[in-house]
Amino acid sequence: MAEPAFILVRPQMGENIGAAARAMLNFGLTRMRVVAPRDGWPNPKAAAMASGAGRVLDHAGLFGDVAGAIADCDYVFATTARSRELVKPVVTPERAMEMTRAMVAEGKRVAVLFGPERTGLENEDVALANAIVTVPVNPEFPSLNLGQCALLMGYEWQRQTAEAVPEVMGLARTEFARKVDVEKLADHFEERLDAAGVFFPADKAEGMKLNLRNMWARLNLTRAEVQTFHGMLRQIAWKLKRQGE
Repeated sequence: MAEPAFILVRPQMGENIGAAARAMLNFGLTRMRVVAPRDGWPNPKAAAMASGAGRVLDHAGLFGDVAGAIADCDYVFATTARSRELVKPVVTPERAMEMTRAMVAEGKRVAVLFGPERTGLENEDVALANAIVTVPVNPEFPSLNLGQCALLMGYEWQRQTAEAVPEVMGLARTEFARKVDVEKLADHFEERLDAAGVFFPADKAEGMKLNLRNMWARLNLTRAEVQTFHGMLRQIAWKLKRQGE
């Protein structure tokens, strides 16, 4: 069976990257991706902390941004302890890994985003995910370090049975659009809306665009639906151009 990719977004300390690698390998996970690590890559402190899990680091993918790191993924979870104004499904680690097992059994590519140690994931990162994973921890001290979070998700992955529960099988068999295709659709949509003057006033434009990106990710679009939206936008643009001639 394939496995989910654990994506460390802008990690700050090499020791935490190494701890995450050890946690992953404890539960048979080897697909790590690293986005814009603060202290560069490769990181000797990460290698030292990883100890016997160095092969996870050796094969880790390096990316400049989250969009690039998830471009080939069908479904993405974002781990966060903070409440969000973004509207998304919120699941426990157990439920997230239950869904993941069902999806990867059907050939889907799934990723889990982990934020930087100091601030966690930004809204711009979470907006690109399909769902949020939140751990029911002490509300007075909700922070988990990177290694702990990777360990918890890895444990839930390992303990799930190979047989997916019926209620997630329909989701697993859906032919989702890859994240790069959803991103291109969002770009196309923004381009048309911008031309129509929708993003007004200017000081609210970025917030409007963020909400739209969040919406596209939350919809869990199929490949056919993405192509349908592109076709609709092209037809509208063609019709408006003809009317203006």
